[in-house]
Amino acid sequence: MTGGVKAAFGWSDYEVIATGGGEKLERWGELVLLRPDPQAIWDPPYELKNNKSINARYIRSQKGGGAWEYKGKVPQEFVIGRGDLKFSCKLMGFKHTGLFPEQAVNWDAMRALISGADRQIRVLNLFAYTGGASVACAKAGAHVTHVDAAKAMVERAKTNAALSGIEREKMRYIVDDCAAFVARELRRGNSYDAVIMDPPSYGRGPSGEVWRTQEDLFAFVRETVKLLSDKPLFVLINSYTTGLQPTVIANILSLTLPQARVEAYELALPTGDKRVLLPCGCSGMATFAREASEIR
Repeated sequence: MTGGVKAAFGWSDYEVIATGGGEKLERWGELVLLRPDPQAIWDPPYELKNNKSINARYIRSQKGGGAWEYKGKVPQEFVIGRGDLKFSCKLMGFKHTGLFPEQAVNWDAMRALISGADRQIRVLNLFAYTGGASVACAKAGAHVTHVDAAKAMVERAKTNAALSGIEREKMRYIVDDCAAFVARELRRGNSYDAVIMDPPSYGRGPSGEVWRTQEDLFAFVRETVKLLSDKPLFVLINSYTTGLQPTVIANILSLTLPQARVEAYELALPTGDKRVLLPCGCSGMATFAREASEIR
């Protein structure tokens, strides 16, 4: 049920150079960034902030939040790629860049499933953010419905799709509260072959809808899996900021999808020290037999 740790290898435009002291030193293309990381509690190999290659450092405020400190001229937006996927990134508030490189583990797995299905796959991506998973699935040939409550994030997903050469008809973009969208799709009788969700620990929809993962996630998954087609391919749940353990995600998937094969695992990034993997949350994936008759 639980699959240990899976690290996101295969990047050329991104790397974790060094970690420790509550920070991570990263290369994003030609930019070198120093960002807080509460998981990196070990001693750094040297004082990371003294690295002369740093272009920007995110410094937390004692009052909450924080701000970027720039060293020289730093572009507001920059593009990084992984294979045939390209993403537009920027230095955003609360230390983010708009992309989570560790998710490449899941992109690779989903692309393999979609490519091997030998049929048109319909994917629903909920809490879809800037569309890393949406772009990966569409590039593998799926038709993707991308749903997020933040209009700005949906616009960035459109940019990422265009950068990766995704045809417009492969992606459908929805700005909406995810729970409200799922309820409407159920009433409409629509279905999907695969579902992805990356829920925040807390959030608000465009009309003020409140989301709290520990209170809402199980019931939400239970409703959402009703959208699966007669020939489901996979369901993926990510947990980055929620603090849920892999076994919790495995339990949710096993209870809501008893006919599926379930695997849950930690995500990690390799670092400049081969002894150290940087933990980056966890995921759980449910997969299904190829033919509907095999799962009934």
